[in-house]
Amino acid sequence: MFEIRKDGFYADGRKIQIYSGAMHYFRIPMEYWEDRLLKLKAAGFNTVETYVAWNIHQPEENGGFCFEGQCDIVKFIKTAEKIGLYVIVRPGPYICAEWEFGGFPAWLLKYDDMKLRCYSEPYISFVKNYFDVLLPRLAPLQATNGGPILMMQIENEYGSYASDKKYLRFLRDLMRENGIDVPLFTSDGESKYHLSGGGLPDVFQVVNFGSLPQDGFRELKEYQPDKPLMCGELWCGWFDHFYEKHHHSNAQWAKSRFTKILNQMFDMHTGFNFYMFHGGTNFGYMAGANYANVYQPTTASYDYDAPLNEYGDYTPKYHIIRKVLCEHQGITLPALPPRPKTQNIGSVPLTESVSLRSAFEKIAEHHTDHIPHYMEHYGQNYGMILYHTEIDRNCGATSVGADGVHDIAYVYVNGKQIGKYNRAKPLTRKQKKHGVEQTESFNFPIPAFHGKMQVDILVEGMGRINFAKRIHDRKGLSAVRIGEQYVYDFDIYTLPIHQINKLTFDGTEAYPCYFKGTFRTHSNADCFVKLDGFTKGYVFVNGKNLGRYWNVGPQKTLYLPGVWLKAENEIVVMELEHTKNKKVDIIDRPIF
Repeated sequence: MFEIRKDGFYADGRKIQIYSGAMHYFRIPMEYWEDRLLKLKAAGFNTVETYVAWNIHQPEENGGFCFEGQCDIVKFIKTAEKIGLYVIVRPGPYICAEWEFGGFPAWLLKYDDMKLRCYSEPYISFVKNYFDVLLPRLAPLQATNGGPILMMQIENEYGSYASDKKYLRFLRDLMRENGIDVPLFTSDGESKYHLSGGGLPDVFQVVNFGSLPQDGFRELKEYQPDKPLMCGELWCGWFDHFYEKHHHSNAQWAKSRFTKILNQMFDMHTGFNFYMFHGGTNFGYMAGANYANVYQPTTASYDYDAPLNEYGDYTPKYHIIRKVLCEHQGITLPALPPRPKTQNIGSVPLTESVSLRSAFEKIAEHHTDHIPHYMEHYGQNYGMILYHTEIDRNCGATSVGADGVHDIAYVYVNGKQIGKYNRAKPLTRKQKKHGVEQTESFNFPIPAFHGKMQVDILVEGMGRINFAKRIHDRKGLSAVRIGEQYVYDFDIYTLPIHQINKLTFDGTEAYPCYFKGTFRTHSNADCFVKLDGFTKGYVFVNGKNLGRYWNVGPQKTLYLPGVWLKAENEIVVMELEHTKNKKVDIIDRPIF
């Protein structure tokens, strides 16, 4: 039994403190769950916190639910229990987490009138269907049933989005109806504005911050005076967007900073959850995005400058936090689990190729539509979409344009590329100073023409925005123009580019292009795929999508977990734009 009383937290009648670290089962290969949890325990933490990502458990609306393998959250929680850790679960349905679409499944966006994160049909019906399947799996693992789950969160940082109390009460009641009887909580920013908008009067509230606790807790103490203090997310690092510098803190700074933070926490007798203790990786298409006057896609690496790095190795920050936390609890520093092993495989020639155009018929699904729609309308969640139309008229020099372009568009006229649009292109200093927002449209000039002209616009959808008001982030485009005239009647092709099992490598090399190679290894040590000379695309090893690469940085390698390797391995690079190389290097360390 776990209770929240005025003077603190109690487990089975014994006063405890919550020292938690965040790690997400969906960002860590399941074979490594126990290793990462043991390293959390060895650092003096007694609790692990995880979100639950709806989109991995219900990737298709009518495709059933998945709670097996990498999606086996019950196994993750039971592993934590075996190690001797408490668990905090944040089931959403919205989680943010820099995860694709904030954890929502992409198919929600096929409904044109979909209103998210509020009390609105059909959204709440979909939430109920999901929670009715998810929550009964978690209920037996609660502290009230002798399990490790101490608390569960309602929604996530809702005060940063809206203040729909009917929606929050709906989630609270839905959780109770499904047998969730441990204390519930909400987590929000540290101001009364966020706390009042995102909370309920009868639900415990925690705050999220990266400041010193005396500042971070100031308004929570006034707003909730009859409850203990807890930081739901103590930000101990930060994540990377493409085009930015890699976040990495100096060891001396980290020692001063976190020693001071933890000592203040101890003096104030507060609980905390380090976000993140171990970040992991946004494999596949699962990296999200932000928006701050411009679209900001997140990298595949979710290293987060966390105490445990992306592949589970110790950092100076780990040892700093471990020393302070263990000393405070009077714990003799326990032996550490072994560091992860890495390997250098070397150069791998990419000896086979097939252009997307050559593979088109095998992976594309054809649709006809009078009006172009976003990819979700056609039942596609991730990948690329091609809009093809034929213009027949007399026209002076003009332009080809499109609106609502999400995210990267390659524009062709009569088979020749005439332009590229990049929604993520950073703003200039002058634009930032004047509050300019990046346009989501383009116009590329074309010469006069008489008769028929073919227009093809190939759009890559990157991570959906995971925070704030722009989360309705559909992929593709909303309209096509010749000059100022809108164009109608389209052949539309959805392209799930991860279906590499359907490819026949025929030697064609027009871009976008798939390149394939093979390599051998008898080691299951981790490694990293280095993509010097490549521009933008995806890497697949033995069918596993390692995530996006882009030469704009900061990430220069993609993490390849050793547990995904075999004696004979296949690597496929899907290059969208251009490469100077016909090889990749598989090395023993990450490069940012």
